[in-house]
Amino acid sequence: MRARRKALKPTTAGSLLLAHPALQDPNFRRTVVLMSSHGTEGAMGVVLNRPLGRRLGELNGEFALGPLAAVPLFRGGPVGPEQLLLVVWQIREDGFQLQFGVEPAKAAQLLGEGAQIRAFLGYSGWSRGQLENELKQQTWIVTDVPLDLLEQPQDDGLWRGILGAVGDEWRLLAGEPEDTSRN
Repeated sequence: MRARRKALKPTTAGSLLLAHPALQDPNFRRTVVLMSSHGTEGAMGVVLNRPLGRRLGELNGEFALGPLAAVPLFRGGPVGPEQLLLVVWQIREDGFQLQFGVEPAKAAQLLGEGAQIRAFLGYSGWSRGQLENELKQQTWIVTDVPLDLLEQPQDDGLWRGILGAVGDEWRLLAGEPEDTSRN
């Protein structure tokens, strides 16, 4: 008897998760999450549109006078809010490359080579099966990362802009006011 091969589950790694307009969880309401990993043990990403209005140099003296001082800080998610995570974007001829959890010395080197860097306090994490369940419940809209992602405002408008680009129905929903009683 031959063993049947299990079908590979689709992964969201390397994609964006857009919070469904009806999602009310304050940790994820109207967020754009860049997914770094998604496998059988769970999933992880960072929220792109929760800027803290601070720079890495303001975080502590270690970064104050170094090459990473001007790197913007974001709230990456509710898990490990004291944990610092550096994410590096490198634009390439065939698209871009993302690196998560880059050490500060390597990030400084890549910054000197023209890479773009963001710093996140905390991350967004899902345990085994949790994200799959949320996807079945249509809590998230999965979409590709636009090539101009870092050129877009990394604030509340990012969610509206990317969700609106998914399709006409989503554009209408993205344009609704936060307080629907004011509609």
